[in-house]
Amino acid sequence: MRMQIDHEGNAVTDVKEPIRAFILEYAASRGITELKDDEPILTSNIIDSLGSFEMILFLEETFLIKIEDADMDPDNFQTLNHVERFVLGKLGKADGKTKQHTPVPLTRRPRERRHRG
Repeated sequence: MRMQIDHEGNAVTDVKEPIRAFILEYAASRGITELKDDEPILTSNIIDSLGSFEMILFLEETFLIKIEDADMDPDNFQTLNHVERFVLGKLGKADGKTKQHTPVPLTRRPRERRHRG
């Protein structure tokens, strides 16, 4: 997670990299090792339906935001850029950085999928 200090001495956290790390960790079992900012997440099955819900939970816990039913628009989650814009909007920031709080590091791993056989 990149942390910088702005000209007022406030900590500024990049929200995109923790989100990227979560997505890559979730998708690692499918051999996905990189994610471009504008790469489709949902339509390319990088994140499946279960992963979508896990990502919502991750975003709420990491950035201390509440994602309402009305926010569950797939357009908010199409690419990493879309997810970043959505989170920044929830945080009330439009400049790509947030000063409201330091995100909590990922403390739980995405659930392993169990195949019924």
